[in-house]
Amino acid sequence: MEHNFRKLAIWQRSKDLVVEVYKLTKKFPDSEKFGLLPQMQRCAVSVPSNISEGCGRGTPAQLKHYLNISFGSICELETQIIIAHELTYCEKEEMEKFCEEIAAIKKMMFRFKKTL
Repeated sequence: MEHNFRKLAIWQRSKDLVVEVYKLTKKFPDSEKFGLLPQMQRCAVSVPSNISEGCGRGTPAQLKHYLNISFGSICELETQIIIAHELTYCEKEEMEKFCEEIAAIKKMMFRFKKTL
């Protein structure tokens, strides 16, 4: 069983989220170059990367495993976005927009996992 990850809405939306996270972190101060900035980028990239890896593994159990990893990464990213807002690196509206998109992706992950 192999899913074409590029056709999955969950992969497409999480990939687009990566781009938005990179745009956001571009505005961070230089002092975050080795702190919150790379951590947020790694978490964001981890989400679609683990979805695609799981799709290529061949079994529903393996795909579920990688979806669980993606879920953990997106939860981590949500926390980091909230922290970025509290550090005044992003506006409240920006944070809320990210959190809404993250919530939507989390729901998609849950529904996709139930189909496996």
